[in-house]
Amino acid sequence: MAVDPGLLAWVEETLAPVGNMTKRAMMGGATLYLDGTIFAIVGDDLLWFKADAESDATWDAAGCVRFTYEMGEGRTGSMNYRRAPDDVYDDADALREWAMLGVAAGARAPVKRKKPKN
Repeated sequence: MAVDPGLLAWVEETLAPVGNMTKRAMMGGATLYLDGTIFAIVGDDLLWFKADAESDATWDAAGCVRFTYEMGEGRTGSMNYRRAPDDVYDDADALREWAMLGVAAGARAPVKRKKPKN
């Protein structure tokens, strides 16, 4: 996966009025957080927003496909991230609207706790 620095700058600038976006490298892509809550991933110059059972119907209605990846041996995996609608790449209001749906899904996700070392 590749990360387009222009796309990251667009997302950060557009979301600045609603929060602080940070990013972390992930397998050649990036994981995006808004005020510490995961809300999206970027890879292959595409933006994928976090989704969950509560928001899946909204993503389905907009025709936003689920993120999939090759696992090897002919297997395909998926994660509940949805491809951003095309209008988010040039419409700041649309980007904020869809991003907030991702933030809400991230906020509902269970917190993963690190296992203590023995």
